[in-house]
Amino acid sequence: MNADAIVVGAGLAGLVATAELVEAGRTVILVDQEGEQGMGGQAFWSFGGLFFVDSPQQRRMGIKDSVDLAMQDWMGSAQFDRAEDAWPRRWAEAYVHFAAGEKQSWLKERGHSVFPVVGWAERGGGLAGGHGNSVPRFHITWGTGPGIVEPFEKIVREGHEKGLVRLAFRHRVDELLVTDGVVTGVAGQVLEPTDAERAAPTSRTSIGEFTMSAQAVIVTSGGIGGNHDLVRASWPERLGTPPAHMISGVPAHVDGRMLGIAEEAGASHINRDRMWHYVEGIKNWDPIWPAHGIRILPGPSSIWLDGAGRRLPVPGLPGFDTLGTLKLLRQSGHDHSWFVLTQAIIEKEFALSGQEQNPDLTGKSIRTLLKERVSKGATGPVEAFKTKGEDFVVADTIEELVAGMNALTPDSPVDLGEVRRQVEERDRELDNDFTKDLQIAALRQARAYRGDRLIRVARPHKILDPAKGPLIAVRLHVLTRKSLGGLETDLDSQVIGTDGAPIEGLYAAGEVAGFGGGGVHGYNSLEGTFLGGCLFSGRAAGRAAAKQVG
Repeated sequence: MNADAIVVGAGLAGLVATAELVEAGRTVILVDQEGEQGMGGQAFWSFGGLFFVDSPQQRRMGIKDSVDLAMQDWMGSAQFDRAEDAWPRRWAEAYVHFAAGEKQSWLKERGHSVFPVVGWAERGGGLAGGHGNSVPRFHITWGTGPGIVEPFEKIVREGHEKGLVRLAFRHRVDELLVTDGVVTGVAGQVLEPTDAERAAPTSRTSIGEFTMSAQAVIVTSGGIGGNHDLVRASWPERLGTPPAHMISGVPAHVDGRMLGIAEEAGASHINRDRMWHYVEGIKNWDPIWPAHGIRILPGPSSIWLDGAGRRLPVPGLPGFDTLGTLKLLRQSGHDHSWFVLTQAIIEKEFALSGQEQNPDLTGKSIRTLLKERVSKGATGPVEAFKTKGEDFVVADTIEELVAGMNALTPDSPVDLGEVRRQVEERDRELDNDFTKDLQIAALRQARAYRGDRLIRVARPHKILDPAKGPLIAVRLHVLTRKSLGGLETDLDSQVIGTDGAPIEGLYAAGEVAGFGGGGVHGYNSLEGTFLGGCLFSGRAAGRAAAKQVG
């Protein structure tokens, strides 16, 4: 044996699994097709949002949360309805209890901390038993993505210094080795070295072959979001036809290769039609990877129009129901949509996903945070996108705004009269404290929450109020991001075979395992749950593998 265990993938789930093995005194080979500069994978680039239940931060903000309420929200969102949802359902129950129990203290022991204001993501807006978070649960890591990667990377690097961890970067796994039904190692190609910056495309030129053996192999290779052909092939009919044009929320190396390789070794791959793509994507004016997109994390005030200039009905409200809105937009006949808003709204409500778009939180600077989030004006990164991003139109009048929108999309122009009518209809609803417009009601209700009132939701105002201008339109694209299905696993993260029995020696964690069980989220995410799924499933895999090889 070359090591007690091999971990394939150096993202967050892989780091957590490796850290658990190191803490148990086991030897590990950490394998990744990218260079060492990519350690941490997608988690490094993330906003660092985590789902906690009944946390101290929630209680301080006056939020009453509980396991029962969180479970109601999770199951209402997941809508499990398949025989193969048996393990995902059990994972969901275990994860909600983890989020309400030792998750925060376990992270805190490793030096992790969170921003005190709790965000309210994926608000749903339907019935109490349906999709969405009934209360704010989105806890931002102090330090964003790097802040959640760092504690586990530190343990892995210390293990490397002690001789417990071998770092095998630029090693692309092409095969899982199976002997008498037991996974005993991996084989593949050694790729030529790279000095490319983190997440940039790298060479696939091979300079040799490798074979490694171990008593346990843990696959933590991520999802399919960088492979648009695979995304389209997996696209479900319930969401309409897949877009001809999409942008990427993940680098090109998030290609889904290990899913097929694991299937060749007998693994059960379930729920591959469940996926999570955002509808508020904008093209990055300073891209790193191909078709690089950034997601707007919107507050609830912007008017949302489809590509034909028609206002979206409920659930198509900013920040309420991601896949519900995606379904509406796929019925519109256009691959793009529009936000129409004001300078006052963009200053208060626009945040951009990603650690590099949030230097105040990433740099853990209270001074910068107060300057960026509390003082007048939008954050620096948002203003940079408004000025340099090709998807932004800024104008003083509705006529100029619509002209700018049509200049961006000449093949699908919107009608000035229709856009003006819909904006004016919405604005008239603000003349009273009561309304039939559910978006107006929702943003007023949002401001009843202290956190939204402080830093997230603008004071309700008319879009055409010149004092709140200038007017802004933002062209939005579908942004590929997460696979919700994956390799079926039991609660030890051991992979289930197509015969329904666990495959000895093979584990999977993170996105490649649907964040647990082959689809812990079911059909929908409550947000702040992807990183948590990597943490929980990576921990389970590392601990189970450590016992197996002990």
